Amino acid sequence: MTSIAAEGRPLRRGFRLSHYAVCLQGIVWREALRFLHQRERFVSALVRPLLWLFIFAAGFRSVLGVSIIPPYDTYVLYQVYITPGLVAMIQLFNGMQSSLSMVYDREMGNMRTLLVSPLPRWFLLMSKLLAGTAVSLLQVYAFLFVAYFWEITPPTPLGYITVLPALILCGLMLGALGMLLSSAIRQLENFAGVMNFVIFPMFFASSALYPLWRVQEGSPELAFICWLNPFTHAVELIRFAFYEQVNWLSLAVVLGCTSLFLAGAILAYDPARGMLLRRGAPGE
Repeated sequence: MTSIAAEGRPLRRGFRLSHYAVCLQGIVWREALRFLHQRERFVSALVRPLLWLFIFAAGFRSVLGVSIIPPYDTYVLYQVYITPGLVAMIQLFNGMQSSLSMVYDREMGNMRTLLVSPLPRWFLLMSKLLAGTAVSLLQVYAFLFVAYFWEITPPTPLGYITVLPALILCGLMLGALGMLLSSAIRQLENFAGVMNFVIFPMFFASSALYPLWRVQEGSPELAFICWLNPFTHAVELIRFAFYEQVNWLSLAVVLGCTSLFLAGAILAYDPARGMLLRRGAPGE
């Protein structure tokens, strides 16, 4: 029989790999069912970037020309340039949507079922993060499928495969950021403020819509802020991966930020040390 720890919880020992696999499968399956039942979420995830791609890009094509910059070997159309940024935008909004679901679950009391599991809390949060990333990958490839019919494709079909590791890393980073933010949001009503003060500054102060050399011409200070923005490096990592290349600086930044955000989220969801201790137990 499992012994009891001093705080009244079972000691975490004796778990087999199959126990972890069952837990991961259950969390991923729950997120998949939630995504399938919320069809408007899938539609909105596609409509938002497609509007940017076919309306915004068409209107600004002649104004925001793109010169030859890595990883491009020649001049590219503006809609080709912004496609990696729109892919990253899908993952950004999905990360924030996942954080909204965590706030909802905590408010409705469902979070208690997850967090009182005897499995390590870091594994539970990591499973939740992997499930959200998997959902974002489905959204991204659905967007790329539609973009294909407008001749917006990587140079070779291999680009659809080489971009996958970059998408996974960026999805983990943005999902971990959303998870960290969800620990600080107690009520659903406060989520709109996060949307305004986190998502949009991250998106617009990046290289998603315009190259940084153009920002440098207008405002060196803003260009420096864009360079510090983790979302910029997520966009560039995806952009280079489409062209079967690696931006090593962006890779290092994305890996570092993912580790930092995930460690902060694990700490914040630890009731003994994190933010939830000051905000009450999950489900209250």
